Amino acid sequence: MEAEEEKIYVALGDELQDGYKTLEWTLRRWKSQPISIVILHVTYKLSGKDYVYTPFGKLPASSVSDEKLKILRKYEQEKIDKILSKYKSFCGKVKAEIFNVEKYDEPIHKLILDLISGLHITKLVIGFAFIKSSSSWKAKTAIGVSFYIHEHKAESCDLFIICGGKEVFLRGENDQRIMEDEKGVMVAKLKDKISFKFFIEKMFLENRRSPFASSTRKDSSSMQNHWENCVQEIEIYYQKLCSNLDGEEDYEQETGTSQQPSPTEAIMLEINSNPNMSLAERIESLRKKISETHERIRLKKKETKANVERHAKAERAICLCERRAQELEVQINEEAGNRTELNKKLSTQKEQLNEVINDIEESKNRIKSVVELQSELSHKLHLSKMAKSQAEAQLQNEAVKRAEMVREIEGLRRGRDVFGRRIEFCRKKDGIGTAARLSELSCCLREYTDEEIKLATDDFSELFRLKSGSDLSSVYKGRINHVTVAVKVLNQANGLSQEDFQAKVKLISHIRHPHLLSMMGYCSQPSCIVFEYMQNGSLRDILFSTERKGNRARALWWHDRVRIAAEVCSAMCYLHMARPKPIVHGHLSPSNILLDRNLVAKVSGFGLNQYNHDESQVGWDIRAFGVLTLNLLTGRNWIDKDVLMDKAGLVRVLHDKAGPWPLDLAEGLVGLVLRCLSINNGPNKDLKMVTIMEELEEIRKNGDALVATGGYGCVDGDASIDVPRVFLCPIFREVMKDPHVAADGYSYEREAIAEWLRMGRDTSPITHLKLDHKILVPNHNLRSLAQDWHDKRSLSYP
Repeated sequence: MEAEEEKIYVALGDELQDGYKTLEWTLRRWKSQPISIVILHVTYKLSGKDYVYTPFGKLPASSVSDEKLKILRKYEQEKIDKILSKYKSFCGKVKAEIFNVEKYDEPIHKLILDLISGLHITKLVIGFAFIKSSSSWKAKTAIGVSFYIHEHKAESCDLFIICGGKEVFLRGENDQRIMEDEKGVMVAKLKDKISFKFFIEKMFLENRRSPFASSTRKDSSSMQNHWENCVQEIEIYYQKLCSNLDGEEDYEQETGTSQQPSPTEAIMLEINSNPNMSLAERIESLRKKISETHERIRLKKKETKANVERHAKAERAICLCERRAQELEVQINEEAGNRTELNKKLSTQKEQLNEVINDIEESKNRIKSVVELQSELSHKLHLSKMAKSQAEAQLQNEAVKRAEMVREIEGLRRGRDVFGRRIEFCRKKDGIGTAARLSELSCCLREYTDEEIKLATDDFSELFRLKSGSDLSSVYKGRINHVTVAVKVLNQANGLSQEDFQAKVKLISHIRHPHLLSMMGYCSQPSCIVFEYMQNGSLRDILFSTERKGNRARALWWHDRVRIAAEVCSAMCYLHMARPKPIVHGHLSPSNILLDRNLVAKVSGFGLNQYNHDESQVGWDIRAFGVLTLNLLTGRNWIDKDVLMDKAGLVRVLHDKAGPWPLDLAEGLVGLVLRCLSINNGPNKDLKMVTIMEELEEIRKNGDALVATGGYGCVDGDASIDVPRVFLCPIFREVMKDPHVAADGYSYEREAIAEWLRMGRDTSPITHLKLDHKILVPNHNLRSLAQDWHDKRSLSYP
């Protein structure tokens, strides 16, 4: 069970440091006991004659206006409340409360005694500064108040007087009252005032025993009357003197700083100091003292008059100060308004500063992320360069192997042709034609079921259609065994029988060339043929369509166009060299020239014409090849021959999307085109595709040599422009305006690679490997290099 807290009443004044010391002593005195502290504070109810504290000093309350007096009173009250709040905070964990006592005209010692009896106080701690500040100069001194409270308090109340943070003790000795500390050192003392009547009576009685007592009764009677008159006069002056000197006397007695007796005591002591003086001498001495006292009173009046003048000056100064105070109030109000506006502006500035700081932090975080990403991309770029060098080495090896394999394939094909002719001879001879045909179809090709074809094309969905339906066929995109294929569905409305279909499938299956579209299988019902899928569509889409369905067309560089012409010519040579009769395409056009992912050309649409084995129709293909080559040169379907004969006209009609054409190569191609177009007229009627192939291979070799040396040439022949390949987009084949790095480590035109990814492709356009992510990072270094390259050559950047 917890012990009950004991209330300790502590009387504190307005002197903060003395109050702290008194509270500190109280807390130290009862630190081992549970206590609560009640702070007693006296609030004065002042009248108009009292003084008030102003910034100019202590002034009478009557000299200040009521409005200013109210403000000053409020200021004093706020100051007192702040002091009391500090007292309460000083107590810390000890429970403390404030008890305000209002004091009117009642003396402080009586007020404290009333509180002791009214509140039943058992423990009372009084700061000595509290007693001094609560006693006026007309009341008893602080020491006298302390003794009075000590003597008249209830016995149940323990009183503790604290001076400077130390307890002092009260002791009475003869006519003195002494205040000592705990070591017995005297702090202050107070003498009891000697009654003036006592001195008079004492002196009178001594006079009666003096030698003058033997005088005659008549002399004694007259002397006595004279003495009484003197005593009455002394009493009047004494009262005046006491009224002027009581304040000084009380102060000297409280502090103990003066050992001089009071004026009354001095007079009486001087009279009694010489008992042998006669009554006349004593009266004369009294008269001198009275004269001196009168002189002192005159001086006091003069001093009082001076004080009145100073008071009048002070009142004038107060008036000036009041006017100044009013002006200051106006300025203070203006400053307060300005301060409010400044605070608002400061708040706005702080908010803006915080926003700027937040933006800076976000920018730092973004920069940090970009730096980390740049470091990661640099590492990946280094790895990609190493992989690229290895891939180039492997590519060279593969190219060598491919060349060897092509030669082997050519030999095998020639052997296959020989064996085919022998089998045909045996079939006619032994009557096994039907069995041999079925055997060949089953060995070389795969026959797909109707379900497989429908599943691959989503039941011939329009979303998978690559080429709109015509009278002959429709082409769909499909996927069989994880391989993308093109399914060509033949229209049976043309009366194509199943035997004719089998014959065409057999014919196409026997035709194998790197630049002829390869057949992968067929389906009898419905009649359709499965070909390999060409990722870049037809040559017509690239040459004659700049924008298709919101997608930018892929550009072809001039050396790519020369290569495509040579590849198409190679395929046509192979068809025309077929034996026993040449195979005539009959419909050679940009629509039937398909390009794979690496822009390798393959001819499609051959073998479906029932009348394609006439020797006289070979010239159709040569003329169509000339038109195709002209399309590659100019990007147009047709152009006047006269324009081609003029060098300046040729420069104007060359396709600008192909880059800077080498003029000599362009002229060579134009000559070849004119010969192809005039095959049925004049000396060129015996022109063969083999001859065209030889000339075209020579032009291609010259173009490859230019590309290998880095000199692309200019169509006007006046300057040489070497465009570094690193500036060319791998998809558009144009100088990049806004290069971005993809996940494969290569840079692309942002529009091209974004469209590539938007189409749902997740593989690299170059390596064909799956991309780790679809994030594109701007390649500012490459763009800056391309810009510098153009600036050095005084060319306009794209």
